[in-house]
Amino acid sequence: MAQTKRKILITSALPYANGPIHLGHLVEYIQTDIWNRFQKMRGHDCTYVCADDAHGTPIMLRAQNEGIEPEELIARVAREHQADFADFAIAFDNYHSTHSPENRELATLIYQRLRDGGHIATRTITQAYDPEKAMFLPDRFIKGTCPKCGAEDQYGDSCEACGATYSPTELKNAVSAISGATPIEKESEHHFFKLGDFEGMLQYWIKGDHLQPEIAHKLKEWFDAGLQDWDISRDAPYFGFEIPDAPGKFFYVWLDAPIGYMASFKNLCNKTDGYDFNAYWSKESKAELYHFIGKDIAYFHTLFWPAMLTGSGFRTPNAVYCHGFLTVNGSKMSKSRGTFIMARTYLDHLNPEYLRYYFAAKLGSGIDDIDLNLEDFQARVNADLVGKVVNIASRCAGFIDKRFNGQLAGDLAEPDLQREFTAAGTAIAQHYERREYGHAMRTIMALADKANVYIDEQKPWVVAKEEGKGQQLHDICTMGINLFHVLMTYLKPVLPVTAKKAEEFLNIKPMSWSNYEVPLTGHHINKFTPLMTRVESDKIEAMREASKQHLEKTDTTPAKPATKAPSNIEPVAETIQYDDFARIDLRIARIVKAQHVEGADKLLQLTLDIGGETRNVFAGIKSAYKPEELEGRLTVMVANLAPRKMKFGMSEGMVLAAGPGGKELFILNPDEGAEPGMRVK
Repeated sequence: MAQTKRKILITSALPYANGPIHLGHLVEYIQTDIWNRFQKMRGHDCTYVCADDAHGTPIMLRAQNEGIEPEELIARVAREHQADFADFAIAFDNYHSTHSPENRELATLIYQRLRDGGHIATRTITQAYDPEKAMFLPDRFIKGTCPKCGAEDQYGDSCEACGATYSPTELKNAVSAISGATPIEKESEHHFFKLGDFEGMLQYWIKGDHLQPEIAHKLKEWFDAGLQDWDISRDAPYFGFEIPDAPGKFFYVWLDAPIGYMASFKNLCNKTDGYDFNAYWSKESKAELYHFIGKDIAYFHTLFWPAMLTGSGFRTPNAVYCHGFLTVNGSKMSKSRGTFIMARTYLDHLNPEYLRYYFAAKLGSGIDDIDLNLEDFQARVNADLVGKVVNIASRCAGFIDKRFNGQLAGDLAEPDLQREFTAAGTAIAQHYERREYGHAMRTIMALADKANVYIDEQKPWVVAKEEGKGQQLHDICTMGINLFHVLMTYLKPVLPVTAKKAEEFLNIKPMSWSNYEVPLTGHHINKFTPLMTRVESDKIEAMREASKQHLEKTDTTPAKPATKAPSNIEPVAETIQYDDFARIDLRIARIVKAQHVEGADKLLQLTLDIGGETRNVFAGIKSAYKPEELEGRLTVMVANLAPRKMKFGMSEGMVLAAGPGGKELFILNPDEGAEPGMRVK
């Protein structure tokens, strides 16, 4: 059944133009790019725009430190950003800058409409002021001693040591992070957007299925606290656009940053035939508009932005899709561990499509953080992409080339198997549409397993040596190539570069969602060349070392002296935040099987049922339990711990136990009535 062609405009949050792209940024751009490519493969008119966020105090100060004009800085960073994005196959239809004529025009228009509608107020406020630099100081440019816990070297708005929030005036021993001078208080007239004017509209919009449930719930807290007026002006000196009716006052960067979505699209309209700005941004627009952003900037995109658009006569987004943060090896990206990895550092050592696939395998439609476990990354890419998908083609292509001059058989030997593969396209498309990429990847890899089982059972390498089995060999390899074709079509949004190589090998037009059901029979394919190589450990280690070197050169912040712990007490581990703890997924598990591990003094191998899914876990509880004592019992396990390759096999979780050790070690037992798979809150 033919689909209605959709007109879709999508955006990613604008990267700030004062530094390079790192792997944490790439979660968003890869997520958006996959969705963009999928929609285009479905035949929809999808446009993906972005821009550099090029205004604000940090950019002004960095340019001053480098002895250049801000325009020179943002132009250089824009080139670096776009090179990184291109090498990660992020396919923008337009990439622009917020420091552009289009953005100035639209920011001015929106402000004037809000002002004329009575939604802008002015009042005098008191702010911290640097008397040496003659400028007002943003909160993050003030440092001092936390008024709550006494931690030194904390920012003017929050304490990283105890998590307290406060105003800069409460900070003790405050100094300007720019000059080191003691800030003074000074008055200034500021412009405010009256967000409360739009409370009813926002309440209605939020109920319209435009947001993920977690974000909608968070917004309720902000409504309960009362919507506050939003300060949209900054005093000179400031790098940005001057407010038209207020000399010496500039639009706050967060006012013109989201307008940059509109400006980038307007720039595309101005230079490309067939695009109509009003068809996408007017209140009467029938086009779809989606923003992909990090959950940390939801406040701006789900309150201020739709209110600004409504107040200035423009349409609001169909949806704002938020994602979580990236951790590496289970922790925040670390400078000392070499896990704060820049995009360019990664590109210097590894294939970008490895990361695109790994992120896709982890991403869902929610706002949970995802973890890049480098050991799991290597194992999963090697097993799934190289060992499963690419392996299908490599196992069959040689026979087709050498024995049949590159010509596939005229019919499929296993049409039912082909239909099983093509029938899965509907479910996979639904997963992509809903941004459930992890589900899509699991479905695709389950099919890849079936394709490899088929080849293993048919044994073309054995058939090739037998007399009179030429047709059978031809049929087996033709079938394998066709299964590979279907799988690569499904993976094309994630692996566009590899998919293009596959298209050249298969000698076909670009794969789309409309042609994967047509089998390749009686068709000539080209000679196979390796589409992807394995991830090697030395490449990962070299990337980590390069990340350490890069940060040692650029990070000039003096290290705080370590406090030595008494020799008889184990030092407390690095502190974590509550959000880190909340990410731990504790599940009830039934111990289906327990057995000794040959060669291990402390381990038992447990097979755990967590509600229809089984996990293999190695637990260091041999000193306290016999295997037969454990089978059938319920326990608690950490279900979202990254798999760990051990000497005895892969461990897929952790069983929780407590006690001083030895025989006094007790697995944690849940309450009566618990069932496998239930989450422990």
